[in-house]
Amino acid sequence: MRRLMLLRHAKSHWPTGVADRDRPLAARGREAAPVMGRYLADELLLPDLVLVSPAKRTVETWEMVAPMLPEKPATQYEPRIYEAKVERLLDVVQEVEGDVRTLLLIGHNPGFEELAHLLTGHGDRYAAARM
Repeated sequence: MRRLMLLRHAKSHWPTGVADRDRPLAARGREAAPVMGRYLADELLLPDLVLVSPAKRTVETWEMVAPMLPEKPATQYEPRIYEAKVERLLDVVQEVEGDVRTLLLIGHNPGFEELAHLLTGHGDRYAAARM
């Protein structure tokens, strides 16, 4: 079975006059991202491939998550993830080669939240609330 993991970027900063794509992580985000990386490693949620939105905050999130993993997986920066609607995210996921067993996407809401709800359907409502 293949596994898809969705990781929304860590908390970002909103500096005045900075384009959305160039927004960096906030201090809280820089603290949280490595914690998420350690969680992934501790739970053996180790991706074979990571697709990262090219926005600064997603790249910074990955740069802080990656060192916490026992091995750095193959990484690609995928512009179609930035500001993507659920249909585009599905296209990106479906294009991934079949030998990738665990895929990690690092991107943005609302697309990620909508994709998660679409893929989980009408499953366990408590699991959906935790998601």
